[in-house]
Parts: sequence; structure tokens; C-alpha cells
Amino acid sequence: MSSTLNYKIGNEKLVRVLTPAATHLRGILDRQGRPDGALRIAVVGGGCSGLQYKMDLVDGPRDRDILVPSNGVNVVIDPKSALFVSGSELDFSDDLQQGGFKVSNPNAVVTCSCGESFAA
Repeated sequence: MSSTLNYKIGNEKLVRVLTPAATHLRGILDRQGRPDGALRIAVVGGGCSGLQYKMDLVDGPRDRDILVPSNGVNVVIDPKSALFVSGSELDFSDDLQQGGFKVSNPNAVVTCSCGESFAA
């Protein structure tokens, strides 16, 4: 008994991956032998401003996810998180202190000084 996934294809109006993030993500997925893998971005409760991002590498979308191809890589987002990240950009910095993947979110009305959480 095989089940088919029911997911939607989104576009860069939901989330756009900038070149540094795409390059870094592609390198990680290639090293892991997951060329068709994706970055899952989720918004979860927590952090000092109330919401924070959770990012994981996954093999692909789950049921009801939104798959966004951007800049040669795939991002998957669940429908609830999509409400919070719409219009966001994903960037990457290798800065020693503030490095890593960073989400620039136009919906964030409050962000904390650590840059890890937000309120919408």
C-alpha cells in the first residue's frame, strides 16, 4: 500500500534563498549524499520574543507542506509556519560570532537582540 504525498509548490514570494545560503546549503546536501534534499524552515514558540525559527535538513516535503524551489535549492515549510515567513529571505554568513543561516522576515514586528527570535 503506497501513499502519495499531498504537498503544494510555492514560489519565492513565500521565501527566497539568497546566493550565499544556496551555495552553503547545496554544499551540505552534496556532502551528505542528499542531492534532492531540502531545508525545512519552521516557526515554533520560544525565544525571548515569543517565536523562533527551527531549521532542519530533510529528504523532501511531508504531507501538506509547501515546497519552494529557490536559487537551485529546495525549502519546505508547513502551512502554519508559512503564515509567519511569507516574504522572507534566507541568507548565510560565515561570520565567527553571528554566522549561520539568517532569516530576514518582513513580518517580524519585534526581534530580540540575539537575532534568534521574533514576534509577528
